Amino acid sequence: MTNTEKSEVNEGAVREEDHLSAGKKAILGLQHTFTMFGATVLVPIITGLNISVALFMAGIGTLFFHMVTKKKVPVFLGSSFAFIAPILAVAGAVAVKNGIAYNPGDTYAEGLAYAQGGIVIAGLVYVVLAGLVYIFGYEKIISFFPPVVTGPIIMTIGLLLAPTAIGMASGNWLLAIVALATVTAVSIFAKGFMKVLPVLIGLIVGYFVSILTGNVDFAPMLEAKWFGVPPFQLAKFDMEMIFIIAPVAIATMVEHIGDVLAVGATVEKDLMKEPGLHRTLIGDGIATSISAMFGGPANTTYSENTGVLALTKVYNPVVMRIAACFAIILSIIPKLGAFISTIPTPVVGGISIVLFGMIASVGARTVVENAVDFSKPRNLIISAVILVLGLGGATLPVKIGAIAFSVSGMALGAIVGIILNKILPQD
Repeated sequence: MTNTEKSEVNEGAVREEDHLSAGKKAILGLQHTFTMFGATVLVPIITGLNISVALFMAGIGTLFFHMVTKKKVPVFLGSSFAFIAPILAVAGAVAVKNGIAYNPGDTYAEGLAYAQGGIVIAGLVYVVLAGLVYIFGYEKIISFFPPVVTGPIIMTIGLLLAPTAIGMASGNWLLAIVALATVTAVSIFAKGFMKVLPVLIGLIVGYFVSILTGNVDFAPMLEAKWFGVPPFQLAKFDMEMIFIIAPVAIATMVEHIGDVLAVGATVEKDLMKEPGLHRTLIGDGIATSISAMFGGPANTTYSENTGVLALTKVYNPVVMRIAACFAIILSIIPKLGAFISTIPTPVVGGISIVLFGMIASVGARTVVENAVDFSKPRNLIISAVILVLGLGGATLPVKIGAIAFSVSGMALGAIVGIILNKILPQD
């Protein structure tokens, strides 16, 4: 390890200008691959889309995003959970039209193809907003996101994922605690390069203990093929189905802005200004459209990987691009993907407790570092409303003519918080 590597790993963040050997970058990229894998494959498992296609498109989408954003934003694009319900709704609606019995999760190619078409259009909605941001300037947008709004939004992103972490860990608390304890020990006591690999080491130790306790099923890995081309499927378009899915983009664009703010706060850079919100929106939107056009789910910036950024302080975007390449490799070598799938869910859950908590902590840091004054009732109200609406499961149904959709969770909390910030007096 060079002197530059030693000082950066031990004393501060590792950024794009800091040198790391190819081997170390590969290991760090593999760590991000393990982190995104579970959530990325869960969406196709729930909806009936193909797992290999989802992994391939996540990799391609991430590389495209980095190209559009000048290789400056350390983000991984994985499968979006926001589109699960509308995908199932469209697949079910098409099945009813065709007189076919359909259950959520079935691989019903015809219905999923029309759902893909709706997602393609949803991705293009991002491009429209990106054009508006470029024309009117990001300052107009950022004025809606002062620290009193962004801090609670970022906290909501992390805390919304908390039940997911606990749900995964509760399957076997012994394995979860082993993984959690390993991540904690490595983060605090490890030296040198080992200090930036807490997630990978936690997975290895947790997996080893899982084998010793008989909690690993090797059957999927033994049955999987060594090589296979993902079964791509072209999207189909129907106006009725588009109106079911495309409006979801309104909510996910707010989530996108929140995620970009979270990444920016983590790496301590104003990513809204450089490379620019318009670029991140275009990258995310077009990546989503490309994915859906060929059979993949919508893409989104992954909070799981943002948690790894906060934990390791390795901010070099090239690590995410390496993770994207690993995702593509996994998609064409099913046996490797099957191997990762043998990692018990509780092991991932134990690690996720730290990762998701890290995101919430970044939100708290945003509030503290910007000295948000909570002695002012307006600030208390804005923060309280964002947190309760974002975390409480509130849903607001919206119907505009033939278009019907709902806004919920973080998107709803963020929208109401933004409005309150603008209408409540400063004094």
